[in-house]
Amino acid sequence: MKTARRRVDVNLDELDRVLEGARQAPLSEDDYEKLKEALHALAAMRVRPRTTEKISAVLGKSDGSEAGAGTEPESNASPSPGHGRNGAGAFVSSRKIAIAHAKLKHGDRCPDCGKGNVYEQKEPKMLVRIVGQAPLAATVYSLERLRCGACGQVFTAQEPEGVSPEKYDETAAAMIAQLKYGSGTPFYRLEQLQGQLGIPLPAATQWEVVEEAAELLKPARDELIRQAAQGEVVHNDDTSMRVLRLVREPSDERTGVFTSGIVSTGQGCKIALYFTGRQHAGENLAEVLLQRAQHAGPAIQMCDALSRNVPKLAAGVEILLANCLAHGRRQFVEVAANFPDQCRYVLEMLGQVYGRDAEARERGLRPEERLQFHQERSGPVMEQLHHWLEMQFAERKTEPNSGLGKAITYLLRHWRPLTLFLRQAGAPLDNNLVERALKRAVLHRKNALFYRTLNGAEVGDLFMSLIHTCQLCGANSFDYLTELQRHAQELAAQPAEWMPWNYRATLERSVSLSDSA
Repeated sequence: MKTARRRVDVNLDELDRVLEGARQAPLSEDDYEKLKEALHALAAMRVRPRTTEKISAVLGKSDGSEAGAGTEPESNASPSPGHGRNGAGAFVSSRKIAIAHAKLKHGDRCPDCGKGNVYEQKEPKMLVRIVGQAPLAATVYSLERLRCGACGQVFTAQEPEGVSPEKYDETAAAMIAQLKYGSGTPFYRLEQLQGQLGIPLPAATQWEVVEEAAELLKPARDELIRQAAQGEVVHNDDTSMRVLRLVREPSDERTGVFTSGIVSTGQGCKIALYFTGRQHAGENLAEVLLQRAQHAGPAIQMCDALSRNVPKLAAGVEILLANCLAHGRRQFVEVAANFPDQCRYVLEMLGQVYGRDAEARERGLRPEERLQFHQERSGPVMEQLHHWLEMQFAERKTEPNSGLGKAITYLLRHWRPLTLFLRQAGAPLDNNLVERALKRAVLHRKNALFYRTLNGAEVGDLFMSLIHTCQLCGANSFDYLTELQRHAQELAAQPAEWMPWNYRATLERSVSLSDSA
């Protein structure tokens, strides 16, 4: 344990006096303590807090003398080269304008030498120009009005073709939702920004716009839930949330409010779902799995070892429980300063397993091939680690009530769900996928602080589900939200055709059908 330093009150005048006195005579014991404490306090202030759980950051570089020496060294491959700039191809959503040469065309005689002909090059020269603008722009149409001097009839000019009579179009709702629920910009902060740019947009109006859009998008959210229930692997966890106006039943003894995150993977797609309310992640997952097809086999559920994350399933619904290896690893990271040798051994052994998993991803192994690969390469490592953990208690090398003992107990108690990846094809190592998804809810909590009502929380969950699913699928969430509103009737009729991973193909089909008609 780190010992607390004895408090010594000093000021700059005293330190100056101590330094001046040191020129004339040796420091007294009292002056020595003051100067020492001041230097130590300054050094402690300059130490940056650790922001990573890598072994080198937790325990420093190994000299090979610790327990666990002999494990494979980390690769020293140099990072891939790059200057950090984005090429023209990265601007996939930008407006593209082709500029032809003002004087020459393909096949013309060269104006310089007069002998050869000029030919169009395969790659044109690319210029990227980025302009700044308000998140929400406005156009004011001034429609001329004419009044008859005899009868008083007023004639008003017709609005331009393609201009909707609605003040806020689909792109406005999509941008507000993207900023609020995708980037964590509170309504009041967007109101201030828009006001400074001369395009007022009150916070109350923003809420009305996104609430109205959410009604149109509910079929897409419901279809995401249905398809997520059919996933091969479902990750779940939750984080705390605040809802100001939350009416509880008299029999409800719970005091917490949570946002649960569920990420379902399978069939080459990933679906993210958010649920805010009194229920824990396990209860929300149980409701999602009620829509699982009866003929589907049991899904793999990945979560940490908290009991509230495990669902109480209806009759006939089964799951294969897997626990997060990263949570077990973190138990040793937290006590590494007090037990460096033992923790280094555990972290390096687990590092080998993660290295094998990364290699399997790089090689593009199928789930069955990945399972066999882990059984051959990671199985002996985990067996050796399990034996080492048991020996710590059997040979009384570790006190069970110590920090290290509790970390070892955690691994041993949950060993089977922690090692499901050695027995079941497709089982992941950890729950990091949903941990990253929950950062979106945490970002909202840090910036907006709370939801006012459960209805507001439901709207936020809807947009977060759609936006984060787009991110997981590589789709443009702003474009997706816009097109869903423009095709609300088609979405309600066939929601499965308007999922983030296939809505572009649906749009192209609808355009081709309209052109042929």
